Amino acid sequence: MDFKAQILAGIPSTLPAKRDRNPMLSHAPVRRAILNVEEKKLSIKNALRYFPKSWHPKLAKEFLAELENYGHIYMYRFMPDYAIYARPINEYPCCTPHAAAIMLMIQNNLDPAIAQHPEELITYGGNGSVFQNWAQYLLTMQYLATMTDQQTLNIYSGHPQGLFPSNAAAPRLVVTNGMMIPNYSSPEDLEKFNALGVTQYGQMTAGSYMYIGPQGIVHGTAITLMNAFRKKGFYGKDVAGKIFLTAGLGGMSGAQTKAGNIVGCITVCAEVNPKAAIKRHQQGWVDELIEHLDELVKRVLLAQNEKQTVSLAYIGNVVDIWERFDQENIEVTIGSDQTSLHNPYSGGYYPVDLSFVEANEMMANASGKFKVSVQESLKRQAISINNHAAKGTYFFDYGNAFLLECSRAGADVMAANGIDFRYPSYVEDILGPLCFDYGFGPFRWVCASGRENDLDLTDRMAKEVMEEIKLGAPAEIQQQLQDNINWISAAKENRLVVGSKARILYADAEGRAKIALRFNEAIKTGELSAPVILGRDHHDVSGTDSPFRETSNIYDGSRFTADMAIHNVIGDSFRGATWVSIHNGGGVGWGEVINGGFGLVLDGTEQAAEKLQNMLFYDVNNGIARRSWARNKEARFAIEREMKRTGTLKITLPSLVDDEVLDGLEIG
Repeated sequence: MDFKAQILAGIPSTLPAKRDRNPMLSHAPVRRAILNVEEKKLSIKNALRYFPKSWHPKLAKEFLAELENYGHIYMYRFMPDYAIYARPINEYPCCTPHAAAIMLMIQNNLDPAIAQHPEELITYGGNGSVFQNWAQYLLTMQYLATMTDQQTLNIYSGHPQGLFPSNAAAPRLVVTNGMMIPNYSSPEDLEKFNALGVTQYGQMTAGSYMYIGPQGIVHGTAITLMNAFRKKGFYGKDVAGKIFLTAGLGGMSGAQTKAGNIVGCITVCAEVNPKAAIKRHQQGWVDELIEHLDELVKRVLLAQNEKQTVSLAYIGNVVDIWERFDQENIEVTIGSDQTSLHNPYSGGYYPVDLSFVEANEMMANASGKFKVSVQESLKRQAISINNHAAKGTYFFDYGNAFLLECSRAGADVMAANGIDFRYPSYVEDILGPLCFDYGFGPFRWVCASGRENDLDLTDRMAKEVMEEIKLGAPAEIQQQLQDNINWISAAKENRLVVGSKARILYADAEGRAKIALRFNEAIKTGELSAPVILGRDHHDVSGTDSPFRETSNIYDGSRFTADMAIHNVIGDSFRGATWVSIHNGGGVGWGEVINGGFGLVLDGTEQAAEKLQNMLFYDVNNGIARRSWARNKEARFAIEREMKRTGTLKITLPSLVDDEVLDGLEIG
């Protein structure tokens, strides 16, 4: 069968031959064996639901082997034999192009050039899943290929529940991931219920089909680094020869070296998985691979002396680098960490003094011992970071739960008050007050044609819109606009595209709507040859309630609430989103965050123009209103400005309290 026929077939009518895993690809760490005998039977019984009874005896044995060997049933036998990548939209079978756009995005998330562990359907973060198993993928693609614009598909943690009657104004797809009863949302619960095959960790853009490869986080990291160097008094002058030291070259963290090159510094990034480091080097996202610490020291000293801009990937543990650079008195200007510490004991963090292979073996066979090793390693890393900070290093938590897990390990990372961390989150110090509170966040689009010239045209149109807005913009947001004009101007030459023809920039509600309207008109006139898919990272102004990252600069006590993310998803769904998603977990870990996202297909119609204006306006301003209510002065400025521009917007503003009123109270 050809590609379209295979998509339409869904689960094949005859049992396909057994398939082995591809040894050339990176594979997910073996999950802990945590199910008892009865739970293993239940897991297999759950998996067999997708298949005819005549297949059950053979598949039951096979699925038991997967469960015992890998800790999860992936159904490798049902992996399709066609290549998975973001095809042009017209190559997908469909009854509505909006469904074809979703298929394009799903396949982009699972493209081996993008996905961290493609055969386990994991896009990034060690466990950020698009689906739990290959049966779910096959069924979902079949449903999308046959759905009309009078139907909506429900996805329950990867499971396609089915097509329900709806209408053209409703979302075509509603996705939930890991939405647990609160008392059953611990990391241990995730391991158990994922092994049972009833829930999954969708990360942010993995399980919502909106990942565009590392480009998305390249931009956020570049913006963060620019402003981190500004805080140190360097950026805008000369950062060549200044060191940014970090860790992680996986699905998301792989962007760090590229961002460092764009900013113009020396980036030193440790990665314990050789395949991940080699993959980034082959993609041109890192300049040099180094395997020995002595060689790294020599190379860094040379780069410092010659004030080079270069990215260096050290295949090894970052703790060794922090300690060695401390001993050698190598000056680290900016420091952070982007290992997947939301998932510390299942492959998200590898302890020092163990090889990659040894760590994986201990993780699977001696989980208690592995946990102790992780925590001891975190303590060592914190000690060395503290030493560097005392010499002037600006260290920030990159929202990966690094400081949270350090504190749980007993590392010395707490401030003097015993409540706060001694180092800020990058949202607290940078993205919160400088971007999110003003409404600027990671707006993105994908040219569904797959054509380079369409992407070039959207780049040019977006730049023109930003330049037009900047002419009349207030002083408070001039820097944000200029940073993004610079970004989009250099996007093509920085070779950011991996997979789909996608682009990202930080824009506010005004910028997002005006850019999208320009795209929609170009599709209508034929200047753009195919629809454009809009989205954003959940890591945005409004999409996510995350007390240790996105909402870490909310200081009124509400940062542990999740109303904003829920309101965003519900509000977006009836204002025109093509699909919406809401997840437990993402970035900082299961049980630590609720985050929501959307996708919106522009097809050149008047309906699309109306939808994009209503939905994008709400999607941003719901978060600004919440941030303003939390007394964030930048958000107060932004929402008052928006109310002047939009007469139908009426927002409750806080009455500010003078500290003297409280200081005079006798509070026992």
